[in-house]
Amino acid sequence: MTAQPPLNSGTLGADLRALRRARGLTLADLAGLLGRSVGWMSQVERDLSVPSITDLRQIATALDVPTSLFFGQAGAPADESGYVVRHGARRPIGSGEAGLVEELLSPDLTDDFEVVHSTFQPHSRIGEVVTRPTQEVGYLVSGRLDLVIGDRSFTIHPGDSFRIRGEPFEWINPYDDPAVAIWVIAPPVY
Repeated sequence: MTAQPPLNSGTLGADLRALRRARGLTLADLAGLLGRSVGWMSQVERDLSVPSITDLRQIATALDVPTSLFFGQAGAPADESGYVVRHGARRPIGSGEAGLVEELLSPDLTDDFEVVHSTFQPHSRIGEVVTRPTQEVGYLVSGRLDLVIGDRSFTIHPGDSFRIRGEPFEWINPYDDPAVAIWVIAPPVY
């Protein structure tokens, strides 16, 4: 007997619902932020209504995620959807502005965590200290990466892992090679 994927797994509506819940927002809260009805928001989350690109931009702003996160829902064969993310089908996330290229490794955003493939370009830096209400664990696959977590500084090497528990942090790659990390974040932030 084959297990069935969770209802609405891997759909735009399921991702929106998961992000809304991760932000502690009700349907009424999000609908109010968007100036839309609760009924419309409910239909979008149940994939009964398709939001326009303008709607998606407003939703992304309200949820503090990049609009690009809402694209690339399709791509997995039906029997893999919700289970497998193929290398060429990863969803790009984030803006890439600070020299960080991120791809979502999780099949969707309906879990209590997300897994992200992060590539820190040579001579790049986040540019600001980040504090978010999450627990995060990372594993460095290649390169070197400098991390400041709270008031402590670390140089992370391939095979090293690290944890951040809601503390302020920043990353710096002052080296000549890219650094590649697998990052697990709970609850999802993208």
